[in-house]
Amino acid sequence: MSRDAAPPPDEPTPILTTLAAALDGLSPQVARAARYVLDNPGEIAVTSMRGLAEAAGVKPNTLVRMARAVGFDSYEDFRDPFRQQAAEGTLSFPDRARFLREISQGGSHGALLADLAKASLHNVETLFAELDADELRAAADLIDEARRANVLGVGTARPLAENMAYVASMAVDNMAAIPVIGLAIDDVARMDERDVLVAMTFHPYRTEIVDAVRLATDRDVPVIAITDSHASPLVPLARHAFVVPNDSPLPFSSNVAATALLEALLAFMVAESPADAAASIEDFHANRRAADIYHD
Repeated sequence: MSRDAAPPPDEPTPILTTLAAALDGLSPQVARAARYVLDNPGEIAVTSMRGLAEAAGVKPNTLVRMARAVGFDSYEDFRDPFRQQAAEGTLSFPDRARFLREISQGGSHGALLADLAKASLHNVETLFAELDADELRAAADLIDEARRANVLGVGTARPLAENMAYVASMAVDNMAAIPVIGLAIDDVARMDERDVLVAMTFHPYRTEIVDAVRLATDRDVPVIAITDSHASPLVPLARHAFVVPNDSPLPFSSNVAATALLEALLAFMVAESPADAAASIEDFHANRRAADIYHD
């Protein structure tokens, strides 16, 4: 690293963000190593350089080149912040071992339930341990100040987008789930810098989401990305990018952490809203009670 170069980040999340932004300029082998690291950040602290290189399908020296590409003098320097984070630990579910042991009693179904609980708890704990409150607040402010906040999700992310827009509608009137009818790019083509696009996609990344986000950036529309890896194609395009873990013992990804993130974002939106969001929510439910919508 040159004497005048800015020092590399000293915390795992900024390191991964820097690495993701550098992907396009890396050689094929270094990029391969970087993508593996971005998809498996939990292995950095606990796996040797040789073991990580073998898992990534590259030579150990490739990891050294990867570390130097983002400002570190050695792979060990790159690895140190991840070791520090592992030493400090993350949030812990009270008496988790006993909890998981108890629900695992009951044959194969109990074991499956324990595996699901373990994965869900890990995903949510990891999310909140790595979540930056300042960035979440900045994203919430961006939505509150937008002319229109459009939440984009397809496939398994579509219900997440619709639920976020529905819950937000109790407090604010500037959020909607897209696409309404047709293609996402049709909706994005009507946006400009006064709007915001909240876009979600998880591996394997949907082409129509990536295309919509690219069009949004071309139109100077701020993008808030919610995805599952720092190597996701949404990350370098986004004003704010949130990476949610979605590990699952099942043959499909978990949405538990993504749901928790959206709830946190909604909470910050309400807290930061210039309007009286609490009063709006009370009026929303009062109108429904007056129309006998609820069976209290």
